[in-house]
Amino acid sequence: MAAPPVLMRPVPPPKSAVVPLPPAVLPAAGLAGVAAALVLPVDRPGVGWLLAGLAVTLAVFFADRRSREDGEPGPFTWGSAGWAFLTLALLAMGAVRASGWLFVLCVLGAVVTGSLAVVGKRTVNSVVYDMLAVPLEALRAVPWAGRGVGRFAARRDGVARRIGLAALATAALVAVFVPLLASADAAFAAVVNAVIPDLSLDVLVRWCCVFAVFALLVAGACYFLAAPPHRAHTDRPYRTKHGLEWTVPLTVLVFLFSVFVGVRLVVLFGGTGYVLRTSNLTSAEYARGGFWQLCAVTVLTLAIVAAALRWAPNVTKADRLRQRILLGALSALSLVLVGSALSRMWTYQEAYGFTVLRLLVEVCELWFGAVFVLVLASLVKLRSAWLPRAAIGTAAAALLVLAVLDPERLIAEANLDRAAAGKPLDHHYLAGFSTDVVPVVSARLPEPLRTCVLRQVLAGDAPDGWPAWNLSRSNARDVTLGNC
Repeated sequence: MAAPPVLMRPVPPPKSAVVPLPPAVLPAAGLAGVAAALVLPVDRPGVGWLLAGLAVTLAVFFADRRSREDGEPGPFTWGSAGWAFLTLALLAMGAVRASGWLFVLCVLGAVVTGSLAVVGKRTVNSVVYDMLAVPLEALRAVPWAGRGVGRFAARRDGVARRIGLAALATAALVAVFVPLLASADAAFAAVVNAVIPDLSLDVLVRWCCVFAVFALLVAGACYFLAAPPHRAHTDRPYRTKHGLEWTVPLTVLVFLFSVFVGVRLVVLFGGTGYVLRTSNLTSAEYARGGFWQLCAVTVLTLAIVAAALRWAPNVTKADRLRQRILLGALSALSLVLVGSALSRMWTYQEAYGFTVLRLLVEVCELWFGAVFVLVLASLVKLRSAWLPRAAIGTAAAALLVLAVLDPERLIAEANLDRAAAGKPLDHHYLAGFSTDVVPVVSARLPEPLRTCVLRQVLAGDAPDGWPAWNLSRSNARDVTLGNC
């Protein structure tokens, strides 16, 4: 009997209608959303970001644990714990560093590492999906959670109505007694003012938005855990049958890189004077003219190596030997290119000064070098399934190390060292930094320039509530200012 046409087949129900909603998901999502709404300082780094991350972590963990039967193994492993620790460490930088651009990068990194903590082992989907699984599943979980809320509200025992009445009664009592007690005692009034913000319309709107986002994040994580995609069990993707189409291009690329490295060795022994005589450029122009090209070469080479690891044939012993030799040589020579790019950027910064963009590019180059080291390690057994996540982990770790080292302070110190050597100082650029630079500026800049720069750094500073407490901003307020 012939199968019916595709258009005549019944449409399968959506996943949100099939996957059962565990009873613990809605309370966990609601509590995490309320906690995040109360403690998250949306407009600045602060300790509240770490507290909100902890609330989401605990909500997902306990909701998943309550949804499983006794003795049933959970999805979390020690690897999941490592990703979760990295996530919370990135969010904790909000309590230490005041730099806005740095903390935005930390939050984005925390989204990726948090998703990998929930995903656990690799899925059959791409690594891009695994990196963004929680935000993606949060959007897909809207009808899933909506159906759960509808079923909860329609329960015959009236528990939803009783919870609503209890919440309204509690709010009414707090609204009556807190003002009375605050007016009766000044110390209690100070505590109330520190804990409860001004309940204006924009604050209420912000609370609602934060509640929705974090509740959906918890629901999305639980939605993924309730029906996860199939796991990737194999490390043998489709590979080409013949090695010629890989051997010739890789051999040519190794030859080109070898020639380039040979020229760089001649330049190294010839010194800077040789460079200036042969290229008719200044040292800074030579560095600037080659850095971005070397960055592009590094990225393209990394993509080629990744493609060869995935699709080049490695069935026979000759295939594996050829792959180890060519990819090993290409990775080793790429490390030399990374070193050359870093030396050019350092020369350029010595000539024109240190900036955030130049520092970030240097960190990216160092990360490229670390990835090539990982590639060399994967060639030992020719297994690269672990490589993408290892690369993501090293990127997140590099970002965390950068935040711990305080990049704005490093840039300020380097530029002040240049100024001490007689080179110009762009104090307007220095004044555009956050309070992370206050200690070094206060200690090393002479008056009245010191006070002028510090006044611009502290110009946008506003009092912090306790969720927005930040070590850098707190210490900066203790600095004395002179006349500008």
